[in-house]
Amino acid sequence: MLALDQMKSELTAQKEMLQEVTASLGVEEKKRRMEELSREMEEPNFWDNPEKANIKTKELKTLQDTVEKITHLNTQYEDILGLIEMGNEEGEEDKELANGIREDLDSFLNELESIRLANLLNGEYDNCNAILKLAAGAGGTESCDFAQMLYRMYTHWAERKGYAISVLDELEGDEAGIKSITFQIDGENAYGYLKAEKGVHRLVRISPFNAQGKRQTSFVSLDVMPDIEEDVDIEINPDDLRIDTYRSSGAGGQHINKTSSAIRITHLPTGIVVTCQNERSQFQNKDKAMQMLKARLFLLKQEENQALLDDIRGEVKDIAFGSQIRSYVLQPYTMVNDLRSGFKSSNAQGVLDGDLDPFINAYLKWKATGAKPVQNEDAEA
Repeated sequence: MLALDQMKSELTAQKEMLQEVTASLGVEEKKRRMEELSREMEEPNFWDNPEKANIKTKELKTLQDTVEKITHLNTQYEDILGLIEMGNEEGEEDKELANGIREDLDSFLNELESIRLANLLNGEYDNCNAILKLAAGAGGTESCDFAQMLYRMYTHWAERKGYAISVLDELEGDEAGIKSITFQIDGENAYGYLKAEKGVHRLVRISPFNAQGKRQTSFVSLDVMPDIEEDVDIEINPDDLRIDTYRSSGAGGQHINKTSSAIRITHLPTGIVVTCQNERSQFQNKDKAMQMLKARLFLLKQEENQALLDDIRGEVKDIAFGSQIRSYVLQPYTMVNDLRSGFKSSNAQGVLDGDLDPFINAYLKWKATGAKPVQNEDAEA
């Protein structure tokens, strides 16, 4: 009975947190909005404006997902409590029942923590899709290979989330890996989660490109910005732009190798450069690149006003020693260490395979409270 009593204490200790999360999400208000949107969608002229219709359809889906999650969580709480009380009434502990309750409780606690952290994503653009740009820095071919490793890491993380991934621009390394790659990750709160990853990443390992088998340090920078879908309020003087066209490179079939459809736009006053080669036509690439440029300039304007300094841009740092936000050490031991939140993991390969949630969650907690995580022995190894 001791195990059941302990699990009951663990469960009931989360009741207040569950109530706070439920209240903060405004479930009843969301239900009313869902009813309103459902009525609008039944109108015969709803699809006359496809753009607005798609926005409202997306909003309804997001509301439904949120309400479903919190409803399930509250139901799960009551069900687990009922099972514990049933086990106590039987008078003799059923190990099979206790093991089942333990699994349900762990699932409940993980889901509650996930929703609580997602609730911290209340920034203006946190719910947007994310555009990421990886650029190899100091380290030559080794850094290009590291950029490829990080691209793989983020795509694996996105796939686990059920997010969609599309490459906007890619420049391959001279010998291996990639010099730079810009890609978009589409999914609920993608930017809110991935903004935690912005900065310089550092890798220490015995380089496969070094014939002497020496340890080598390399760096890759990651820029993250939200994919702001609406037309942002920013004016761009055409005379401030240099627009270059070039042949697309990398995967994509014969079409991209035969036409100069890729676009590079340089904003001369700021030095901001955006590129896109993913779309089939030059016009589509130019539209996407202009959208990215407007978003970058808008965020820059916000930074100058100090309104979104920490949440959107962060510090601009050199891609070299002393500027990294996270270190990945593969030799002589394995350790991934986030230098901001203090979170560590000795399972470096697991992290590089896409197990990023512990780092993202630790960052969100640190950002919200300033508290450093209490590490287990494995993480400190």
